[in-house]
Amino acid sequence: MPDLIPPMVYKSNALIEASYRLTVTEQRILLACIAQVRRDQPITDEVLYTVTAQEVAELSGTSTKQAYRELEEAALRLKRREVWIKEYPNGGGGRPETLVTGWVQSIRYVPAQGRVRLRFAKDMLPYLAELSEQFTRYALSDVAKMTSAHGIRLYELLRQWGDIGEREIELEQLREWLQLQGCYDSIKDFKKWVIEPAVEQVNEHSPLHVTWDQRKTGRKVTHLTFRYAQKEAARAIKQKKEAPTKQQAIDFEKPRQLSVAELSRLAYPGESTEAALRRLNAVVT
Repeated sequence: MPDLIPPMVYKSNALIEASYRLTVTEQRILLACIAQVRRDQPITDEVLYTVTAQEVAELSGTSTKQAYRELEEAALRLKRREVWIKEYPNGGGGRPETLVTGWVQSIRYVPAQGRVRLRFAKDMLPYLAELSEQFTRYALSDVAKMTSAHGIRLYELLRQWGDIGEREIELEQLREWLQLQGCYDSIKDFKKWVIEPAVEQVNEHSPLHVTWDQRKTGRKVTHLTFRYAQKEAARAIKQKKEAPTKQQAIDFEKPRQLSVAELSRLAYPGESTEAALRRLNAVVT
């Protein structure tokens, strides 16, 4: 029996770098619906997408009771959420235009069924279909268990750059994308409440392993650098770094070549130098 293809999320790169702020549950609703968008037929704003509390619970590993409660609260807020999308004409030249739109044109919550039904806003549709090469694709399960909204956004920003393995982001640009202008003004607070939890979530729940560093311009932190790799590749690199070199292996065997004075120093009370040598050689081998 062939393996089932997991639900996939497709987003335009312009949407990946859009400015918006959503809770984790709001993102789960949207991503679960985005993963239902058909790629084999024209996308329209007439299609109704559905997600249930049971599905959210299974995806996120939370209880159904908790998913029911969070789904209702998120559904009531989601209609009012805005997203700011910048577009550059002619592939990057000239001044960007900014589109401000909602995510959905209508949303209905059915309490008895723990079910949300929504239609995406018409202006949002081009950013949810694979219409060009400028899009990012990942499995819904990669982020489903994350409990940090910033963790989901960070994962998308890294996946946008594919297998490059490193992405440097200007700090103020990241604040804008996350709609955190005026929040966590101290870099210490920004790292503690945004970056560190986001990186922890990506490392715990996604296929990527991420490390990060900061870069200063003068005395001010202006950029964050994220280095990432698939976890299997990261483990292989770590094992290679930790594997002893030939010279290290030779150095490790040096107890065999210890002088009598050194053996006397390493011997246990009452132990002869010959017995100490045999003991040390047994440890090495």
